[in-house]
Amino acid sequence: MPELIVRDMTRNEFEEWRDRTIRSFADEQVAAGNWPADEALELATKANDVLLPDGFATAGMLFLRAALPDGTCVGVSWLGLTHPRGAPDCAFIYDIEINEAYRGAGYGRALLAAAEDAVRSRGLGRLELNVFADNVRAIRLYETSGYRVVTQQMRKPLN
Repeated sequence: MPELIVRDMTRNEFEEWRDRTIRSFADEQVAAGNWPADEALELATKANDVLLPDGFATAGMLFLRAALPDGTCVGVSWLGLTHPRGAPDCAFIYDIEINEAYRGAGYGRALLAAAEDAVRSRGLGRLELNVFADNVRAIRLYETSGYRVVTQQMRKPLN
């Protein structure tokens, strides 16, 4: 794996990341057919506010930044130390992303391994995530990293 320095985000990095991740989540929900485009940003902001009522200071959340040895940021991850649906002994990856220019070079695998280490070091034995079905690259990464499907949501348009 490539050399990567993974550390906690600073408050300023968090604020910058939060704005980007809300926009990205809104776009993903529109693309998946879950939300109308004209409401997506507002809905994504509300969803983020529910999960992070105290923003950067929300208890039980980890915000990680992955950088090259020269300090260049290549990606981020957001982890919850409690599962959103109450699964015991299980943390949750809300977001993990590698900047476009660095994808396909092993940084995603390195950041995923660092996220697993962060969860393990806090005494938790399992880690779960959701991934959109059209994100083939991410699905492949998770499968080759030992993740397996535990639930599957399906949809059929009826019009």
